[in-house]
Amino acid sequence: MLMTEGCTAGEILRSAGVSKDKFRHFLLNSADRNSSISGYTPRTKHMFERAVSLAVEYGGEDALAGTEHLMYAVMESPECLAMRILRAIGASMPLLASRLEMALDGAFDNDDDEEEEQASVPLWIFEESPMSRARKTQQKNERGDGLNPELAQYGTNLTQKAREGKIDPVIGRKKEIDKIIQVLSRRTKNNPVLIGEPGVGKSAVVEGLAQAIVANQVPDLLKGKIVFSLDLASMVAGSKYRGDFEERLKNAIDSIKENGNIILFIDEIHNLVGAGSTSDGNLDAANILKPMLARGELQTIGATTLEEYRKYIEKDAALERRFTPVQVDEPSVEDTVEILRGLRDKYEAHHKVVITDEAIIAAATLSDRYITDRYLPDKAIDLIDEAASRARLDSYNTPAEIKELEEKLKRLNAEKTKAARGENYTQAQKLVDEINAVHAKIKSLDSEWKEGAHASPPQIGSNEIAKIVSSWTGVPVLKLTEQESEKLLHLEENLHKRIIGQDEAVSAVSRAIRRARAGLAEANRPIGSFIFVGPTGVGKTDLAKALAEAMFGDEKLMIRLDMSEYMEKHTVSKLIGAPPGYVGYDDNNGGQLT
Repeated sequence: MLMTEGCTAGEILRSAGVSKDKFRHFLLNSADRNSSISGYTPRTKHMFERAVSLAVEYGGEDALAGTEHLMYAVMESPECLAMRILRAIGASMPLLASRLEMALDGAFDNDDDEEEEQASVPLWIFEESPMSRARKTQQKNERGDGLNPELAQYGTNLTQKAREGKIDPVIGRKKEIDKIIQVLSRRTKNNPVLIGEPGVGKSAVVEGLAQAIVANQVPDLLKGKIVFSLDLASMVAGSKYRGDFEERLKNAIDSIKENGNIILFIDEIHNLVGAGSTSDGNLDAANILKPMLARGELQTIGATTLEEYRKYIEKDAALERRFTPVQVDEPSVEDTVEILRGLRDKYEAHHKVVITDEAIIAAATLSDRYITDRYLPDKAIDLIDEAASRARLDSYNTPAEIKELEEKLKRLNAEKTKAARGENYTQAQKLVDEINAVHAKIKSLDSEWKEGAHASPPQIGSNEIAKIVSSWTGVPVLKLTEQESEKLLHLEENLHKRIIGQDEAVSAVSRAIRRARAGLAEANRPIGSFIFVGPTGVGKTDLAKALAEAMFGDEKLMIRLDMSEYMEKHTVSKLIGAPPGYVGYDDNNGGQLT
């Protein structure tokens, strides 16, 4: 904009004391020339979209976005590179903001007489007029960033974060977002509760709703709404006396009711049950909310796991009746791949690496197969994040060859000192020559390494993902990267390396495994049920161990039950958990199989 003559934003910048040459100097010194990002960043795209919406706000539906609208959008992102440079140059932000306001109102005129006149006028003259402030406040409320400060300290404005481009894209959750919008649009009981396992993306669905509101892709009833995420921990923190928590919660709810434009989001909503209650029967937080939820005075979105929902929410019939459950299922491996592709730009920009499609597919498949105690897409995203972090750190670590030469240099220096003390100057001179040669070699290798490290960013492939999975699970990397088709094709050979004979049993087990992996068996039925019968010592247990080792890399990776421990009737509870009415049923710990 500074380079273009007659450009409105350029004229405003020049009138505020920003010179083209100084800005270019700071830009060249601040920009990351080694960045692998091509095209516009998400923040830049958001600025263009914001410029268009500003043009519509100030000039009507048919208005075109100008450079003044784009400059205003830039000033709304104080952490962007352009704003950092403007602050470094020493540009007057109040003057810049006031002249942009004038330009948006069509009142900016940059003739020389006015400039001379303004140069002698104090800066307070250019502060916003009351009318301008009133209009900006109204626009803030419409945009969703005009929250009560007392309320804002207890949570996060997700709508504002979505508008600023600080929320990752939400992929593959359109059905759940549509369901939430449908429930929120109801006349009564318009309070959805998202139910799903940890890491499947419940909070991401609510963030997707905030993005839909910002993009105006919601019914008129929800346009302009603020999605506010309440943080119960910050409400409880610092409440010294009885009633402090309840008072804070009541004040926050009153602020939300007074605003009338806020959708409340409470993550881990089961924590409301019992929060703030005491042994003498005081009301808990859930009971404070119930009347307002029933009257429709408070629109609330909750999120919890299925286990916690059954344990806390379902037991309170009055609370359960006020919420409409929305199930958020774990995505498939294919859906996870699409989610990772959508997030790839964010992680590449953060870690300054290149994430290949091979790495994305490996993260989804390997996490699904080997990390069984967590859920997609969370575990696959964590794999990508950690692999990228490790690759970036490795690119900054000194190579082993340089480290060896540095150790050699220390040793030569010690020998030189010893020779000089013994007045063996001939040997000392030889060592000095050798030290100089090692110095030159280190310098050469160091420059080559630095040029190579910064010439192109590190690439993340399937091997890098496999190394992270191996460090998490202990399964050897070779087993992770081995082609499954090759493994299944030679399964009999691998089993026979350990099991001598027993051809019929080995073939039956191998056929069942191949049939299941080929998709010919029913997904909800066991791969196979085998009873190995024979006298002691013929290899029954060893075949099971060999199968575990062939498939998962270690014979210990199987569940082994010794049936001598289950001779009594009541010991079945060890397998499936205690039945209703018995000690341990309410703990929800289950048995070894559940």
